[in-house]
Amino acid sequence: MEEKILGKVSATEKNPSTVDDFYFWTKSGIILNPFDIVKVEHINDSVTYGTIESISHVTDSASHLSSFISSEFGEINETADGNTDRLAFNYVHVKIVGNDKDIYTPVLHGKCVTTCSVEDIKKAYGLDKVKNGLPCGYLEMYDQKIPVKINADFLVGPDGAHLNISGISGLACKTSYCMFLLNAMQQKYSKADLSEEGNKTAAYVIFNLKGQDLLCIDKQAQVSDEVKKEYDLLQMNPEPFKNVLYLYPYSKIEENHHMQTFGNWDEIVHSQWIKEKATIFKYTWDSCKERLEYIFTNEDIDDKAGTMASVIAYIESEKEPFRNIGSWDKFKTRLNELLNNKALVQDSGIPLVSWKKFKRIMDKVLCDEVFCDDVSSDSKQVVLSESLQGIKPNEVRVIDIARLDEKSQAFVFGDVIETLNKMMSAKNIDGMPDKIIVFVDELNKYASKDVPKSSQILQQLLDIAERGRSLGLILFSVEQLRSAIHDRVKGNCATSAFGRTNFVEVSNTDYRYYGDTYRNMMTRLSRGYYIISNPALRSLMKIKFPRPVYIENK
Repeated sequence: MEEKILGKVSATEKNPSTVDDFYFWTKSGIILNPFDIVKVEHINDSVTYGTIESISHVTDSASHLSSFISSEFGEINETADGNTDRLAFNYVHVKIVGNDKDIYTPVLHGKCVTTCSVEDIKKAYGLDKVKNGLPCGYLEMYDQKIPVKINADFLVGPDGAHLNISGISGLACKTSYCMFLLNAMQQKYSKADLSEEGNKTAAYVIFNLKGQDLLCIDKQAQVSDEVKKEYDLLQMNPEPFKNVLYLYPYSKIEENHHMQTFGNWDEIVHSQWIKEKATIFKYTWDSCKERLEYIFTNEDIDDKAGTMASVIAYIESEKEPFRNIGSWDKFKTRLNELLNNKALVQDSGIPLVSWKKFKRIMDKVLCDEVFCDDVSSDSKQVVLSESLQGIKPNEVRVIDIARLDEKSQAFVFGDVIETLNKMMSAKNIDGMPDKIIVFVDELNKYASKDVPKSSQILQQLLDIAERGRSLGLILFSVEQLRSAIHDRVKGNCATSAFGRTNFVEVSNTDYRYYGDTYRNMMTRLSRGYYIISNPALRSLMKIKFPRPVYIENK
């Protein structure tokens, strides 16, 4: 790409050059865009790079009234000549992103500002020095497509960890972008030479919360030539996920039909079943008895006095009548026994009204057939937590919770997070991956600012956000409104991606350090575009990512 002079640095009394930014003038006919990288020759044969933040067009007219008068008092005919031929030009505000010799004195007035070559653009952003690179998309600049790789060490450790993606529903394509990054990670880590020091293994746990959205991620979709070129540019294979196991919640209907009764897509799920890519998970009493608190984490359960916590603690201590319970039927029988025995209620020290409230909530949750005993290995049934303990490097577990009740979803999520946390803390399972990446959609359900501090799920997420990097447990999270997420969760995410959002959201304090140009750009990003922030990059970057190459069941 041939470099072209755009204009010259303009340092005035009102708008001087500083160590952070500068201005330059350019002819009004030259096409430039926000986020374009430009360069200026600086002192000691150094080069200063900057990214365009805003572009203004001015004339020598003193006011809009002068412009009106000079155009024959408002003549709007395009062929009419005005009385005054106005001088016009553009001036551009540039934010400095770096200097190749780390010289940060202000650029000098009158220096030529030029476009950048591909090598210059990579050098400006620090892409030329990225280690352990992971494809995250590509730049579109000066009619060029430039692949972008971020340092995976800042995404999954050891230098940083966790990813947060935000944007409005639909237009932002949040799930698609997260799945693209996970696909890139699986391809990267599957190719790693484990004989080399420092190379790690990874596995992936994905929650499916929306219909059939993520239940065909190993099935190849038709890929256009244009999308293939995008994957070639990023040095990726245009192929779906591999080594995928789908875990579906148990129900009596599916038990006798071998996973065939799934609406209008029986063939796909039946194929998964035949090829042993799918199994059914259950929750027995023994697997749940020490984790009942996850059922009571929703903000709609008002338990400021902590009475539900007291009930759960009483049951877990196996006091009368909750000794030797081995099934859900016995649990429900013993609970009714207590409610009908005033002496037992009085001995528990917990008001009867609290026991009744506990029973109402449990009765609703236990309507989900996933809470049942008698796990049959012959029918490909598993206890979910036990199944996860067998995850191996490069494997993907997709846990379908879309059809469960909201409280049951919360329970499954809490159980999975605690299971993985304990696994990675102990690291006592043979063949366990070095890292497990967990994809959580709709993070606001479990880690918003409105979730009670007593929520056990919130506490688990805070623990992962703060300790997960050292444990190898990494959180990839997605939500519509970043401003609504708990500060300790999003604050510990080393990498952030911002898709299309709205004006109300970008007016929140979370976005105040990004500047007006970036905030305004977030409100008009097209599908497939993201503004990303990563510690290894010298500036925010607008990138585009290719479409997923697996079948999307919207």
